[in-house]
Amino acid sequence: MSKAGYSLLVIVVATFAASPAGAHVTLENREAAVGAPYRAVFVVPHGCAGSATIKLRVQIPEGVIAMEPMPKSGWNVDVVKGKYAADYDYQGSKLSEGVKEVVWSGGKLPPHQHDEFIIDTYLTGSLKPDSMLYFPAVQECEQGISRWIDIPAEGSDPHDSRSPAPGVKLMPKP
Repeated sequence: MSKAGYSLLVIVVATFAASPAGAHVTLENREAAVGAPYRAVFVVPHGCAGSATIKLRVQIPEGVIAMEPMPKSGWNVDVVKGKYAADYDYQGSKLSEGVKEVVWSGGKLPPHQHDEFIIDTYLTGSLKPDSMLYFPAVQECEQGISRWIDIPAEGSDPHDSRSPAPGVKLMPKP
């Protein structure tokens, strides 16, 4: 590789690494249909400023039910349950409470490695198609915390935030 080509590569990599848009917890599947199952795959791209990730907390938005967090080798998975704002029909039953937060802890994700944390869910028909649904997340590290909790105001650009919540675009039921 030429010296100029190498210099350009270093600049591009450094810019991407420093960019908040490329550094936050995201959802792998960025579109999902309402009234259907959804596998939420949270991608943690790195630790906090060189420190290993030791805990990930994900808040579950209203209208997302039937939570089944996937166990992760070397990590504990816990759930916080609570009442829903409304009752939801799911497989012939009415659900009035369920998981409101999922917490993975006890593991250690080295600072320069990425990993995935998975929750199988159901997106109720009460959710609005052609809108965004956000899952605020808090990434705790050995030294420091990154709060990926910003939910943009309607019509604003989510890339303007330095700590955007992971989001999925809701599509009409097929």
